[in-house]
Amino acid sequence: MKKVLILLLISLAVACAVPNPRGLITNLENGELCLNSAQCKSSCCHRDAGLSLARCANKAPENSECSPKSLYGVYYKCPCERGLTCDGDNSIWGSITNTNFGVCLDL
Repeated sequence: MKKVLILLLISLAVACAVPNPRGLITNLENGELCLNSAQCKSSCCHRDAGLSLARCANKAPENSECSPKSLYGVYYKCPCERGLTCDGDNSIWGSITNTNFGVCLDL
């Protein structure tokens, strides 16, 4: 039991000594694997197809495809950048099937 405690304390000391720590679960950079948009700095966990791995990506700029909101936290098209509105299908069925794509507009 003492060995486990000492190993845990050493691991904690090493983790705290790392300069500029980057999270393994949150605060992920673009291109890193994610399970939910809350993990990404950009707030967009994006996947290309149903069976592809999701990775953090930038939010959609003006006049590009977007998704208004995902029930699952993973997008096929990222939501719009701040100040833009995703003009598209806002139906419940579109949210469930993740087909509610639109275009980012500055309204």
